[in-house]
Amino acid sequence: MKRILIANRGEIALRVMATACRMGIETVAVYSDADAGSLHVQQADQAYALGGLTSAQSYLDVGKLLAAAKATGADAVHPGYGFLSEDAGFAQAVQEAGLIWIGPSPAAIRQLGSKAAAKQLAKAHGVPCLPGYEGSDQDHERFAAEAERIGYPVMVKAVAGGGGRGMRLVESPAQLQAALASARSEALAGFGNGDLLVERAVMHPRHVEVQVFADTQGHVIHLGERDCSVQRRHQKIIEESPSPAVNADLRERMGACAVALAKAAGYVGAGTVEFLLEGQDFFLMEMNTRLQVEHPVTEALTGLDLVEWQIRVARGEPLPLTQQQVQLSGHAIEVRLCAEDENFQPHTGVVRYFSAPNAMSFERSLLRFDHALRTGSEVTPYYDAMLGKLIVHAPSRDQAIDQLIHALGQLVVLGLPTNRAFLMQCLNDSVFRQGQALISYLAADAPRLQQQLREQQSQIHQQWGALCTVAQPPGGLACSYSQQRRLRHRDQTQELTLQPASRTNWSLEAEDGGPVLLQIDELLAHGWRARRSGLSQTINAVQLGMEEGATRWHLQTRGVDWLAEDISYLPPEGASAAGQASELRAPFNGKVLQIQAVAGQHLQARTTAVVIESMKLEHSLGVRADCVVEEVLVAEGQQVTPGQILLRLATVVAKEGEA
Repeated sequence: MKRILIANRGEIALRVMATACRMGIETVAVYSDADAGSLHVQQADQAYALGGLTSAQSYLDVGKLLAAAKATGADAVHPGYGFLSEDAGFAQAVQEAGLIWIGPSPAAIRQLGSKAAAKQLAKAHGVPCLPGYEGSDQDHERFAAEAERIGYPVMVKAVAGGGGRGMRLVESPAQLQAALASARSEALAGFGNGDLLVERAVMHPRHVEVQVFADTQGHVIHLGERDCSVQRRHQKIIEESPSPAVNADLRERMGACAVALAKAAGYVGAGTVEFLLEGQDFFLMEMNTRLQVEHPVTEALTGLDLVEWQIRVARGEPLPLTQQQVQLSGHAIEVRLCAEDENFQPHTGVVRYFSAPNAMSFERSLLRFDHALRTGSEVTPYYDAMLGKLIVHAPSRDQAIDQLIHALGQLVVLGLPTNRAFLMQCLNDSVFRQGQALISYLAADAPRLQQQLREQQSQIHQQWGALCTVAQPPGGLACSYSQQRRLRHRDQTQELTLQPASRTNWSLEAEDGGPVLLQIDELLAHGWRARRSGLSQTINAVQLGMEEGATRWHLQTRGVDWLAEDISYLPPEGASAAGQASELRAPFNGKVLQIQAVAGQHLQARTTAVVIESMKLEHSLGVRADCVVEEVLVAEGQQVTPGQILLRLATVVAKEGEA
């Protein structure tokens, strides 16, 4: 094996390159038009343009990938995760082209990649499974009958794929038809396969998965478990090992079942067997026939390089260790940094400033940051929202939590919203700290965590708001006299008096106190890093541009991110009595999947009007109050941009005497 084509992008492509380089193997990057300036393109030994913007036009096009391998002289293909990593047809095509496939056999992918087939194999080999239906009859009537037999609540799942897509909880018969339609639509869009299964829902489980590895000589071992229970929209955002709920006996039982399933399938390479854990009972969810996003957690705990193991196994070498030789040490936690706000809505945009945590500041802990970020990186709507992963390995769980919070506090990503602050809130929450987070954790507690973040943002806004009232870097301030400014954050407006003291300092007088000094430490592109007298933390700020006459800023300090607007030149709020008309706007880039409203239709508050697909997920957009649709301005299948008007609405005003 001399040259590996990595059929993926971003941080996973860079991750594979790092190991290949250390092993003396050349790498080939592939890229879409949207990724032409990405880091993985620049760091590979060779790069090949696939063309196109969407996944279907680039990373999912088997013909283009094989052509790239031929043109660059690659003799092996590593699929990364996502995209075609669990596509048996792609694995088969790679092998038929005479290339080495760094992954399990096409037959194993077919059998285990289908949740239905995997459950049938598992049952035959003593692996616990939930009662359910995974048959070929996909009619609504059959699913309704099976759900009644199983007993509500049930979980509807896509047979193919993963990542939480095509998964819906159904608590009553009245919800079943809509859940089936929505899950099938998302599964078709994400995996090209709309087949579903239904099984009994476990309402308060943990998500615990076991890493397995197998070679071509028939050896299969496991490398411990990972707890992935902290999820939003059925997608993981925090993973850790060992699980707070797994003792040595349970680890041995779960590991034995995972190994048995892999052996039964004739598995080769890296794989992950996922279980629902409730008390001491566990049930198979699925097996992922690829390297997982969260594999660094296992690497940190074992000291092993799983990508190196993948390459060695693909070359026909035996596993480097036996089960008895596997050592698990300390505690490791990973968080997924995503381009989304605290309400889990995805965002696109340009990273206007990026600064990674300082790994040298972590005593007795190992900090790892897998990412493909830099100042100027563009986050597009064509791929999922994950920007990177921070991993900390420490002697104890408490130390790992503390160090990961510290790392997130040092991380600076300005230009678009991220979940950085929300992750810090989760890690420091008593439910997580006590090891009590279940899959249902965020469904129940996210509103509480989001409110805490809003309160912190409001407090910091009062302390730091003046920074973003200067529309130019220090040297560009046009006048030396004091200025009256108005700053808005969410629904709060702050009146400020700003007086330039020098090129690098401002004197500020706010409503709630006397003068303070703002000291600029470092100039950034369209922004700065500064400190305020009396406060120890540094604030980072970048200007995002103008929107409806207001200058928008992104500011960040420690565990708080917020967007603020300098509205000094806008008319005072409430100056106009108009406002009976309203609009429904797109909150992010996406594709319109459904329009559930027509002109003249009366909509009640919280009714879904438009469904948008963005970053591989479906998002239902509803109206906030009772209204009448005046005009529909988009069509199904249309690509929309942030802020684009989808519907014009007229507010329904209650008549006198009506409540």
